[in-house]
Amino acid sequence: MAEAAPKITDPKALRALAHPLRWQLLEILGRAGTATATRCAQETGESVANCSYHLNLLAKYHYVEKAEGGQGREKPWRAVRDGFQLSTEGMDDDGAIAARAASSAFLDYELNQIKERSLTAHLNPPEWRGVVGVDNTKEFLTPDEVDELRSAVRDLMEKYRDRRQNPELRPEGARSVGIFLSTSIPPTRD
Repeated sequence: MAEAAPKITDPKALRALAHPLRWQLLEILGRAGTATATRCAQETGESVANCSYHLNLLAKYHYVEKAEGGQGREKPWRAVRDGFQLSTEGMDDDGAIAARAASSAFLDYELNQIKERSLTAHLNPPEWRGVVGVDNTKEFLTPDEVDELRSAVRDLMEKYRDRRQNPELRPEGARSVGIFLSTSIPPTRD
């Protein structure tokens, strides 16, 4: 089972996450459990060599590792962690720049996935069309209330986490569903 989501503080390790393909590879491994560079290439449309290069770079910073099994050059990879905390809090300038670059690449990847999946939702089976989508609201909350809300959503998502690593726990008809929670406020202008 993958480790809990640590805060990444090494600027070089953060810069390794500043590439959208690397986020896509991490998503594939998180969804599939393990995958070879060949499978990653099939899912991303990239070359096997390019996927292998990026997987090796992710391994250098301990985001992924070789998994058991495979034959010859077809060795599977697996994610080392379930997620990462990307924050500039307490970082020096170099670290903060690297954290923002990693966050930007992550957001580019996630928002592109949301957009692509929204535009192709009509291709899903009818039972999925009514249950996936985007919800949006603007509420007036205190910092404590935002923390409470985020904690409640994380607790709800945690209920299904074991299914990620253990396919036997997935009910019939279950699919990988992306859940993206964003809480934000406009900057204060003094």
